[in-house]
Order: sequence, then C-alpha cells, then structure tokens
Amino acid sequence: MSMTTGTTTPASLSASAAWAEPRPTALLVLADGTVIEGIGIGATGEATAEVCFNTAMTGYQEILTDPSYAGQIITFTFPHIGNVGVNDEDIETVNMASAGGARGVVLKAAITEPANWRARRHLDQWLKARGIIGISGIDTRALTKLIREKGMPNAVIAHHADGEFDVDAMKGDAAAWSGLVGLDLVPEVTSTQQFSWDETVWSLEEGYGRQTAPKYHVVAIDYGIKRNILRLLASAGCKVTVLPATATGEEVIAHAPDGVFLSNGPGDPAATGEYAVPMIKAILDAGIPTFGICLGHQMLGLALGGTTRKMHQGHHGANHPVKDFTTGKVEITSMNHGFAVDRDSLPEGVVETHISLFDGSNCGLAVEGKPIFSVQYHPEASPGPKDSHYLFTRFINLIRERKGEPLLEE
Repeated sequence: MSMTTGTTTPASLSASAAWAEPRPTALLVLADGTVIEGIGIGATGEATAEVCFNTAMTGYQEILTDPSYAGQIITFTFPHIGNVGVNDEDIETVNMASAGGARGVVLKAAITEPANWRARRHLDQWLKARGIIGISGIDTRALTKLIREKGMPNAVIAHHADGEFDVDAMKGDAAAWSGLVGLDLVPEVTSTQQFSWDETVWSLEEGYGRQTAPKYHVVAIDYGIKRNILRLLASAGCKVTVLPATATGEEVIAHAPDGVFLSNGPGDPAATGEYAVPMIKAILDAGIPTFGICLGHQMLGLALGGTTRKMHQGHHGANHPVKDFTTGKVEITSMNHGFAVDRDSLPEGVVETHISLFDGSNCGLAVEGKPIFSVQYHPEASPGPKDSHYLFTRFINLIRERKGEPLLEE
C-alpha cells in the first residue's frame, strides 16, 4: 500500500518506480486528505461511504450482502478474501431489487482462484455483477490502526481501469459527505411490500428445508433483514410474515401475530426511528412478545425512552465476546454496528441483559415483567457456532408463556 497526504496525485508514478510495481487502478481517499493506492477489483466507478474494518476470517459473502453495511466500505483485516469463491446460497440480502450490503471493499491480497466444492463463481466476477467497488494490495493493518486511532473515516473509493483519477475532486467529495449520523438508509434496503417466508436452516446433505407445519405466527419488520434470521424463525416453528419498514402499528396488529421481530439494518437508528418508533410503541402497548436484533435493538431502546450514540470504531467481526447476565455465560458473537444504545439513558424497568466484553458497551436489554427483549449482536450468524441460538428459543418461550404453554429448554 502507498499512502500519501496533501495534494500528491497517487496515479503519477516516478519513472524509477514505474517498472517496480503496477500503476494504481484504484484509490481510497479519506476525508482528511489521505490517499491510499491499490489495484482495482470488482466494479468500476466511485462511491462515497464510511470506512470500517471487519475482523472475521470467514463469511465474506454473507458480510458483503448484509444490508446493515449499506453506506459503508468494508476493510477485511484477514488478508486472504475470496479463496472459497461465492455461491448462490450464502447471500443475506432479502430485497433482490436492491444490491444491498456494502458500497466498497478493501483487501490486502489479490483474489485467488476459488477452491471449494460449493463455489459457483469467482469473487471478482461477483463483485462486478453486484456493483461493489474494490481495492486490493492495501496494508490493511495500517488502515485498521488508523481507524482504531481516529475513528471510522468518510471516504471515496474509486476503481478506474485506466488509472486516471481526479484526486482533488475525490478529496472534496469525501470531506463534504455528511456521514452516517442523521442518515436513514433503511429505505435503500427494506422490502417494498409484504411477503411470507417458510425456508428453514441449511444442513449439509439436504440444503435448505421448508416449514410446512408452523405453530406460531411472527411478523418480522424488515429494516434490512438477513435471510438466516428468517430461516431460524421458520425453523423455530413460525409462520413468518415480513412487512416493510414503513408498516404502522395498526397494520402489524391487524395480522394478529403471536410475536413481532424487529430486524437489523443500516444507518442512524434515531433517523429511522422517526417513523419506526411510533409503530414499535404501538406493539409494546399491545403486549405482543417482541424480539429485536441490531438496529431493531437500538430502535427498541429509543421506543422505551433511551438514546443511541455513534461509536468510535464500531463493532464488526465474528469474534466478539458478550456476557449474558441472565445465564452468566459468555458467547462468541458476530457483530456489525456503528451505533449503540446508551445504557445510562435507559429508564427504570428496562434492564441491561448483555454487555460487550471488549469495551463494556450495551449489547442487550429486556423490560421487567413484559415479553420484550433485544440484543445488539447477530445470534443467527453462528460464529460460536451456535452459542446464541438460544435467543430464538427465548423468543418462542415468551410466545408460549403468553399462550399458557410449557416452556422449552433454552
């Protein structure tokens, strides 16, 4: 990686250096003027977004299609990304009318040929097809250190095959972008109409199954919901009706659900909460068992009277330890969030149930005496591998308790 500041044009290599390394065909230009050179991968063009880093060693296809990454450029700290290719089964985006997921990707090493029996396509081809701009050949350790010290920067990522860049314009665009605070990105990723879901979790020799005899009806609000969340709900015995993020409380209640699920999603929860919080309050007032994840957790916190805050570097990875105070156990979790619920803002009667053992930030809440809870992390992502699947059983138990049925073992 070559990193420069000021007005130096990275595409201009000196004559003595031109023979030693290829001409840069991609740039990552940070809002502070830092210019990082590399080799372009994926789609050509430019995109403005926030740069974060993800520490996961596996699951890059699920990460890149997670709608919660809308508005972000992902730097993978693991150097070898793409070595198992991509397939048609590991996409997390539900709304196929939108590319969903990340705007850009930053890699250390060049993408190699895939070597996996499930691979159907080369990652570079797949990035091009999805319109994701990438840059490789980057010292991702140095970029990660920069993010840890200074926070997640706004940036422009560009891939031009001819190596011609208007660096000054890119610096201006990066500096002028307002960032994620106050930005509602849910309209970019939510479904536009209601649909049903019955696909269950994947197994080695059978693939995905179908829920043919559901016992409970759950309405899931789609703020950018991931497919595997829906699969786990279906596998838990639920008929799942998915509603757009703009659904009102009256529309949700009209379905007479046994439970309501509030999904993950991108952007500032306070911005999305302008229209989502009134709906959530109506659900809570109706006493319907409610379970939230990620953005759903944050907006549940807002609906209960709390506040959220922007984090310095966020949590992005599959190795985050979280403690559940209700069981005393520690789970290894998958996380992807740049905002957090401020525990000090939670009113009386709202209990903190989980905390991050990395930085002590809030990772879960519940309401005393009511069937309402949420977590900040992704229990469906299975990094533990199944440390957190009990939360779906916990949700079903809230439904069973309301119906007077015996509880399941978590």
